[in-house]
This record gives sequence, structure tokens and C-alpha cells, in this order.
Amino acid sequence: MAQGATKSKPKPVAPKKQGAKTSRGARVIKPKKASIISQNKIKKKSSSGLIGQTEKLLAEKAGHLEMLKGGKRDKKDAGPKK
Repeated sequence: MAQGATKSKPKPVAPKKQGAKTSRGARVIKPKKASIISQNKIKKKSSSGLIGQTEKLLAEKAGHLEMLKGGKRDKKDAGPKK
């Protein structure tokens, strides 16, 4: 063994597994009738109002959480200015 031991080659790295891509949701066909379009607008307005009221109520109950708008802290700030 005049030339010494042979160098061992590094093992090839296993290919990484690609994550599954998120699939697109179901397609929605927009309504063409004016009456249905106006119904959807009204529904959106009323639901947004309800959501706003619900969030305000939750913010009042959880007043110590200062991330939520409309809690006890906001009431204190708004009180003297009136």
C-alpha cells in the first residue's frame, strides 16, 4: 500500500420532499340579476354591522385586552372630551 488508503466519496443527499400546493377553492359565479345583487349588498351591510357590534361587546367584556378596540380604555379616553 504505497499510495495509502482510497478516499471514500460522500453519499449523495436524498432529494427533499416538496410540500403539496394548496388547492384553489370552488369557483363562484357572480349573479347577473340586479335584484340578487342588491340583496347581496344588503346582506353584506347587515352582517358587517352585526360583526362590529359583536366585536365591540367582546372588547367591553375583555377590557384588559388592549388590542381590541372599544374596550374600557377607549371609554375612559372618550369620556372627558364630550
